[in-house]
Amino acid sequence: MNVSSKITQKLAALLILTAGVYMSSELADGQFVRAASENSEAAAAVGSTAPDFTLTDTNGKTQSLASYKGKLVVLEWLNHGCPFVKKHYASGNMQALQKKYTGNGVVWLSVISSAPGKQGYQTNAEHNAAMKETGAAPSAILIDSDGKVGHLYGAKTTPHMFVIDKKGELAYAGAIDDKASTEQADVKPAKNYVSAALDDLLKNKVPAVASSKAYGCSVKYNN
Repeated sequence: MNVSSKITQKLAALLILTAGVYMSSELADGQFVRAASENSEAAAAVGSTAPDFTLTDTNGKTQSLASYKGKLVVLEWLNHGCPFVKKHYASGNMQALQKKYTGNGVVWLSVISSAPGKQGYQTNAEHNAAMKETGAAPSAILIDSDGKVGHLYGAKTTPHMFVIDKKGELAYAGAIDDKASTEQADVKPAKNYVSAALDDLLKNKVPAVASSKAYGCSVKYNN
């Protein structure tokens, strides 16, 4: 092997190593697109009864899924530090959805599974301040800092969306829409899966699209 070939091989190895370090850093910072993937972790299945849970909201009130039986419920995994989440809040898209559907009797629960010390973890007062600042209008913001409910549902990204029907069954799970980007300009032309699912359910129809691949930042679990 000549000197030129050896140099080329060393440069290639260095580029691979550098790329690996860069991607790891991006994932840690929540800047890298994470699509939902198959794994061994048990997760709620569309068409099955949505797992019940009890969490405390940012106002100190206990919230249980069972208490909303007979209502349509949206679970929105939230992390305000994530650029994919910022896309939907800075554009006003998420707030508009929250206001439209809670006005039609839908219960909208924003769930924060960020662990202490991780991106998205804040005090209750800070979460409430962020809600007020962005004009968000969920029914409640639920704190899941140990990640139990997130793992129960298999939530992998922020945002990761779940819609539960009036029978208590999971009717939709996946992305908020079909534009996996951080660009606000992509909100308007996107096909919004959550809106479509809720519109169908409000008409007593089965959602035409019941699942999709979630996109966004990885949920900042402790493990």
